[in-house]
Amino acid sequence: MLQAADAVLPAGAKPRNLGSVGAGEGPAWDGKGTLYFTDEHRITLRDSTGQIRIFREPSNDGSGLLFDSQGRLMICEGATRRVTRIEPDGRTIVLADRYQGMRFNSPNDLTIDSKGRIYFSDPRYGRRDDMEMRDEHGQLVEGVYRIDAPGKVTRIIGHEVDRANGVLVSQRDEYLYVADNDNNNVGAPRKLWRFGLRPDGSIEPGSRKLVFDWRNGRGPDGVKIDREGRLYVAAGLNKPNPPYETADKFKGGVYIISPEGKLLDFIPIPVDEVTNCAFGGPDWKTLFITAGGTLWSIPVNTAGWTPLTRAN
Repeated sequence: MLQAADAVLPAGAKPRNLGSVGAGEGPAWDGKGTLYFTDEHRITLRDSTGQIRIFREPSNDGSGLLFDSQGRLMICEGATRRVTRIEPDGRTIVLADRYQGMRFNSPNDLTIDSKGRIYFSDPRYGRRDDMEMRDEHGQLVEGVYRIDAPGKVTRIIGHEVDRANGVLVSQRDEYLYVADNDNNNVGAPRKLWRFGLRPDGSIEPGSRKLVFDWRNGRGPDGVKIDREGRLYVAAGLNKPNPPYETADKFKGGVYIISPEGKLLDFIPIPVDEVTNCAFGGPDWKTLFITAGGTLWSIPVNTAGWTPLTRAN
């Protein structure tokens, strides 16, 4: 049991439902008082007063959202199969849309290291008949890629994972965490892995380490980290989805896990599916959570770590 001084959550803290506002995925705090989130059709804003307005429609099936250290919004666009960035003047820059001539599967989530290099996952959920991304042997790949500059893309993880989802670079660029979540196949991985990250942005061979396993439950989705290195992972399910996912042991919510894989605390969210979370608020001590179109918040004791907090 955690001691009071080490508690992740304030005593008595419970998640607060902020409404059914179309919060399906990708929460991202801009550092200025506004939270961005997505559903299939639009990107929505929630300002510091709680007012909701549409930022972009259509959103090209946006999922992962993240602000870089310069405050520019980056978007994983599932429908267009690309990663984009919105410039201060409103222009959209395509950061990645192909690798070796092949279109991506469906960019899902992204993270940034201290050098500004972007890492993103490329799974495919749903129909698979138009997938192009393959390895040199013709096998389908649902891996992780690094963007060094617009259009300059390197695959860094291929078959080391089954279906990459949430991704996260640790504070000192030591590790890359990857949520491996194949929820469409019985017995497939529902695991959080940790890979050693080299200075050049490649993965240390043989460094894969299991952090946490959701077994036959709903596996990990979005992953965030606080300034103490604790991981906040959206996962679990409240109502079973047979034959693929159970809800016996791992309920829907945010799992707070040490870097070594110890479960420290759990934030239950009663709405399925819990997809992602993001730190925000004036002191970065509010955790926002997206789940089935609803938005939730809960205070935490330790500020979150993001590209914006890294810059400041």
